[in-house]
Amino acid sequence: MKRAYVFPGQGAQFTGMGKDLYETSSLANEMFEKANEILGFRITHLMFEGTDEDLRQTRVTQPAIFLHSVILAKTMGDDFKPDMTAGHSLGEFSALVAAGALSFEDGLKLVYKRALSMQKACEKNPSTMAAILALPDDKVEEICAGIDDVVVPANYNCPGQIVISGSIRGIEIACEKMKEAGAKRALPLKVGGAFHSPLMEPAKIELSEAIAATSFSRPNCPVYQNVSTVGETDPDVIKANLVAQLTAPVKWSQSVQNMIADGATEFVELGPGSVLQGLVMKIDKTVSVSGKQ
Repeated sequence: MKRAYVFPGQGAQFTGMGKDLYETSSLANEMFEKANEILGFRITHLMFEGTDEDLRQTRVTQPAIFLHSVILAKTMGDDFKPDMTAGHSLGEFSALVAAGALSFEDGLKLVYKRALSMQKACEKNPSTMAAILALPDDKVEEICAGIDDVVVPANYNCPGQIVISGSIRGIEIACEKMKEAGAKRALPLKVGGAFHSPLMEPAKIELSEAIAATSFSRPNCPVYQNVSTVGETDPDVIKANLVAQLTAPVKWSQSVQNMIADGATEFVELGPGSVLQGLVMKIDKTVSVSGKQ
């Protein structure tokens, strides 16, 4: 029986996130204040009092979710004993810090760099994403490959739920074709751009330099990465996968299946929201699922 801790990605944010932690734990208070200092602005104000619009800005969303998730893990003290960790997209950075592969400070700096470079890439190439429901993975892949524009599978969230990513025109065409092929829904998402697609290449170049210059350690437990879907412990492999992740799909469904195959019987989501708990249940109903936020 093994326990897996999982960490959410962009979209899980809400106003007031982390406020209870800040007010009730001296360690959390200290870590949040350190984050304000590193970032050069009071992200705590935006997390605790900001509007939905404030929190939707990529430069705020990503560090905010990372902070909530990582500080939760740190305040658990000796109770935090993962057999394995994983994170969805941005959440992979939280999973790596929680597992001891990265320091809190370096993790936050990389997440902020990632957020700024992704926001810049979105402004350079206006683009979007869409959720496709109840269509087989191979059919979604086939339709994307047949469109003469940038459209790729971006998130394999659970059986019957894939998010596609690409140019605005490409996504519009793809949504129509998905519906014609029998998709229950093909729903454009309110996101800043085409994450996990070739349109993130400028961000990938920027982030790869920052990752190369950052010191990584061997984690205390395997971290199941979005790109490889298997438990990684080699710092050089982890770094390469983190860079590749910006333009490659998030293979969440495959990662969770591999964690279960490797003995995970209990999944605990740390961070805002409960999206990952829902996805894990759809992937395998036999495992125990809970969350802490």
